[in-house]
Formats: sequence, structure tokens, C-alpha cells
Amino acid sequence: MSVWALGINHHTAPLDLRGRFSFAVDQMGPALHGLRQAFAHHPEAAIISTCNRTEVYCASDRVDIDHTLAWLARAGNVPEHALRDYTYTLQNDTAARHAFRVASGLDSMVLGEAQILGQMKDAVRAAEAAGSLGTTLNQLFQRSFSVAKLVRSSTEIGAHSISMAAAAVRLASQLFEDLSQIRILFVGAGEMIELASTHFAARNPKQMVIANRTMERGEALAKRFGASVMKLADIPERLHEFDAVVSCTASTLPIIGLGAVERALKKRRHRPMFMVDLAVPRDIEPEVKALNDAYLYTVDDLATVVQTGQANRQAAVAQAEAIIDEGVRNFMHWLQQRDPNYGAVSLIRQVHQRADEWREAEIAKARKRLAKGDDVEAVLEALSRGLTQKMLHGTMKELQSTEMSRQIQAAETVQRLFLNKQR
Repeated sequence: MSVWALGINHHTAPLDLRGRFSFAVDQMGPALHGLRQAFAHHPEAAIISTCNRTEVYCASDRVDIDHTLAWLARAGNVPEHALRDYTYTLQNDTAARHAFRVASGLDSMVLGEAQILGQMKDAVRAAEAAGSLGTTLNQLFQRSFSVAKLVRSSTEIGAHSISMAAAAVRLASQLFEDLSQIRILFVGAGEMIELASTHFAARNPKQMVIANRTMERGEALAKRFGASVMKLADIPERLHEFDAVVSCTASTLPIIGLGAVERALKKRRHRPMFMVDLAVPRDIEPEVKALNDAYLYTVDDLATVVQTGQANRQAAVAQAEAIIDEGVRNFMHWLQQRDPNYGAVSLIRQVHQRADEWREAEIAKARKRLAKGDDVEAVLEALSRGLTQKMLHGTMKELQSTEMSRQIQAAETVQRLFLNKQR
């Protein structure tokens, strides 16, 4: 069995391209089914899809990167040749190392952030539900979770990390002198909005309102922070009421358009509006960024903010990488052991190694004798005799065994290996 991964992330692809390959929770089952059907041998499969990355993991006895790329290109309605420039492909140990680094927060925009671990666990549960998670991928991901836990418990990798939500508060503080005097609209009610609400609530803003497609979920979140709720359909008419907007939904189309923001700014008499779009695909039309009084930030725009202070954690990164290396070695050993030929390959390697040791020992003896001036023919004779004795010692010992069964078994083996005239 082999493991391979193909993906795009915030290092390799721009935000709008990543948005084309975002898979919502309810899309994951059909996507995994379609992915496996794209191969004749139906490999194990799992998909990790977040605002920063979309990665396809597969396991099979046949590695097929091209089919994986072709399927992903079709899923995002992007020409295969165009997508290829933005993807990375990994196999076996490099795929395992990447999965372990992602789970540990080493490949995140926010170094050491913990949210990705929960997202990977969600991806594994989705693959299990879809029937696409086999023994190999399950081992890969379970080991990645164990490595991530060890990294977080034994290093300082997550210490003082700045989350996207905290970064949004920091940027808002640069625009508004006193956050306790602003009104904030949160669009969505998922994990990112919950985090953002928590950070902004700590600054005691004048008003917090949550707009969500499902009112019940919005009300549950609003109750925690003493916020109020509103319908998504009311956003265009009420947008002007808010000084800050933080949006993160699973919508495939923008929820807040350029025209709505222009009208809101006019009603606000061009008082500034702070906007954060944490969604992939975008919730807020990108043209809004060009408006004079709108300050729009995307997940990629927050990258500079979240990098602050990361230099202090580089020593922790080195510790984490060492833990990951050990995890990769253990996984590859497990993967190799599942190969029916692994035992034979390992034994062949050991036989070659022992034979090389014998050869080197006899050559060393021969060189010493030659250096003393001994006769070349005598030295060669001794070398060949010594090497032959070493190679036959174990065989002769077995043939002379006092146990009849071992002697018979050894005789049969010797007959087959050394005395077979058909060789």
C-alpha cells in the first residue's frame, strides 16, 4: 500500500482559487464518492477542506496522482493544466510528514493554532461516514492526532499564538480608538464566528448582532454574549448601523455586495466601516476593498498580523519537527510491515549486510599481510578460504546438530540451495 496527497493551500494558491475548491460538510460524502469512482481501483480517500487549504489524501496499491488532479480540477471547474501550477503532491513519508505538520499547526497561517486539528478530525469522521476511510488512512490520521497531541504537550509551539479572531480585534483597535463604542455585526454562527464573538465581547462593544441563515443557531450563540439576532435578508437595509462586520459562512456566493456597502457608507455619512471576511469562498465582494471608507480584510490579509511574535517560537518548531520525524519513521515502518514482501526484503537486506561484513573483515586481514610483504598467492588463498569458512559456518553447524529434525531440515535446505544441479 502507498499513500499520496495532492492539495492547494495558502502558500501555493490565491484566495479566490482556494474558494473554488471549498467543500462544505454536506458536500463531503458525494465528493468522496465521486473521487473514488474516478479511479478503477477505488482507493481509500479523505478530503481536508478549510479556508486555508483543500487536500486530498488517498491510499492504494497503485499511486495515481494524475487521476487525483483531474478529479480535483473537475470539482473546481478549473482546467487541469491551470490547477497543476498551484498544487503540491506528496507520497508515503512526505505525505505522512505533511499530515503530521498540518495537525500540529506547523503548516498553518497561524503557527501552532489548534483549530486545524478539529477540522482534520471532522474530515476523518466524514470519510468514515462515506465509507472511504480504510486501515491505511485511518492509521495515518490517528497517528497525526497523536503526534499533534505530543507536540502541543511537550513544546511551546502553541504559546501566545495569535488567532484570526484576535488579529481582527487588533486591526479594529487600530481603526477605532475605543472598541466599547462600536456596533458589530457577525454574519454566520460557526466556529470562526464564535471565536471572533468571544474576542470582541471581551472589549464590551456597544452592540453585537448575529445574522445567520438558521435563526435558532444564531439565537443560541447570541444568548452566550448578550447579543441580538437578525435575518440575513435584512443585512442590506441595516448594514449602515454597524461600525464593524465580521463574516464567515459556507455560502458559495457573496452575501454582502458592493452596492449594499456603498449605500451603507452613504447613510453613515462616510464614517469608516471595518470589515473582516473570514470565509472561503468570499462572503464580501472583493471590490468593496476599493471604497475609501471601507476597510476590508480577508484571511490572507490577516497573515501579516498573525506572523507577529512567531520568531520567538522557532526553537519550539525545531522540537516539534523532531517529534514529527519520529512519527513519520514509525508510520513508514508500520506501512512497510503491511507489505507481504516486507519480511523477505528485510531478510535479503540483512544477508547482504552480513556478507559485506565478512568480506570487509577478510579484505582487512589480506591488506595487513600484503603490507608485511607476504606472498600474494598465499594471501589470496587465505582470503578465499576465510571467506568460505565464514559463509559455510552456520550451515555446517546445522548439519552437525544433535537434533535429528534440525539436521534433516538443514540437509534439505543445503540440497536445494547448494547441490541442485538444475541451477
